[in-house]
Amino acid sequence: MQIFRTKSVEQTLAETEEEGHSLKRNLSWWDLAVMGVAVAVGAGIFSVGAQAAAFHAGPAVIISFIIAGIVCGAAVMCYAEFASVMPVAGSAYTFTYATLGEIFAWIIGWDLILEMLMASSVISKYWGVYLNDFMRLMGLNFNTNVTIGSFHLDIAPIVIVAFFTTLLVFGTKIGARVDGAMTVLKIAVVLFVVVVGFFYVKASNYTPFIPPAQPASSVPNATTVNGTMGQPLFQWLTHASPTIYGVPGIISGAALVFFAFIGFDVVATASEETENPKRNVPLGIGVGMGLIIIMYVLVAIVTTGMVSYKQLASVQNPSLSTAFELVGADWAAKIISFGICLGLATVVMVLLLGLTRVVFAMSRDGLLPRDISRTGKHGTPARLQIVVGVVVALIAACFNIDVLSDMVNIGTLSAFTLVAIAIPIMRKKRPDLPRSFKMPGNPWVPLLVALANFYLMLNLTVLTWVRFLVWLVVGFIIYFAYGYRHARVGTGELDAEVAQYEEHQHLKAAKAGTPAKSQAKAGEKNTPAQS
Repeated sequence: MQIFRTKSVEQTLAETEEEGHSLKRNLSWWDLAVMGVAVAVGAGIFSVGAQAAAFHAGPAVIISFIIAGIVCGAAVMCYAEFASVMPVAGSAYTFTYATLGEIFAWIIGWDLILEMLMASSVISKYWGVYLNDFMRLMGLNFNTNVTIGSFHLDIAPIVIVAFFTTLLVFGTKIGARVDGAMTVLKIAVVLFVVVVGFFYVKASNYTPFIPPAQPASSVPNATTVNGTMGQPLFQWLTHASPTIYGVPGIISGAALVFFAFIGFDVVATASEETENPKRNVPLGIGVGMGLIIIMYVLVAIVTTGMVSYKQLASVQNPSLSTAFELVGADWAAKIISFGICLGLATVVMVLLLGLTRVVFAMSRDGLLPRDISRTGKHGTPARLQIVVGVVVALIAACFNIDVLSDMVNIGTLSAFTLVAIAIPIMRKKRPDLPRSFKMPGNPWVPLLVALANFYLMLNLTVLTWVRFLVWLVVGFIIYFAYGYRHARVGTGELDAEVAQYEEHQHLKAAKAGTPAKSQAKAGEKNTPAQS
């Protein structure tokens, strides 16, 4: 069985011009940067940092954010190199298919489907929760929850998912513009809250900066680290006693706040819809990443400076608004609540886009039914986008969802790990490919990035790993029952498309009056048989 067969770069690029399965390029680098900020600056900036400070690292959560930001930033540079070579939908799935092989590509694609499906459902659900809370704070007697007998339905997730699904059906550019406007308002709220928060900062709250390690059971509200299933996998494997704070707390805190930096994997899925992608994708990803690191570090400094980490730990689910309440600034709760509503709304749109594009890429490759990847007159996979929207809305509206952010983290970290490993493989396999951006320090830096991501994975909980492995087993069943037999890379269908693609490139070059240069030497092309 050829489960490690790969797609060549030519085959990957040729698919982007297949009639009825191609996407429209109309996004700029700024659209991508805003998209990254939109998905990363959501509920995490208002809650995850406070929770990591309270139950993991104390004031040293600032270091946790810096560690997570550096690891994510290094992984983002790997994505930028691949995007400059293969500006195609699918992100980590597509990159892995061209380097490590089909089985690894399936693992990443399948896992990204779960993470984005659950993340978009949970975020849209919580959007409804915070919307109701905001209306309560504003004195409005209105609730989006409807009870029919014993059945409970939340209308809010349906409304927000339907709104962004409609925008995405009519064009990614339209959705990006609306999302961008909301993101600007969201950033303004965050910066306003940070500036006001600095007036309440006390230097004494930063002492001790790295609290001494102590048993997890000593903090009653630290439920996420109590018990075997809630213990970080690395601690469980080494038979270490469950602890919080200290240096281990900084590392486990970094694994938790990594949730704050997700989104760039989603941004990379929009490469195929970006104008001049070899320049704009790396630039957009880099600018967005820089903005997010700055905002999260500022929020961490304010949160831990306003109140002691012990005070935050005394609350069941501490957040940024908790810090303001503890210092008596209740008025800030309204502004924060408004910011959360804006933040969650923009996250929903980007996750809906990313989920659809991953399924689209897998379908176009034949690993999932091909009809799913049909595009309409607006250059978007309209039917797929609607189906995804309906599924997400139903899950969010009808079910009580309690999914740890760790589940999203493990999917993102596993994708980052494989993409980093794939960089030196692609450099050795295809040194002739033009790269507008290169990850520095190859091969050692990419390998160190992969190890750093994997180490953060080991600091996620045992329960997260169990859920992750169960999902993978289900995925393997589907792959061997359907995906492997229908994959286009194994049927030879892509060869004709590659020939048409190269002919089209020659015609474009001839019209421009420049000689056409093949991206690869003829003898180095990777046919399905060679793969």
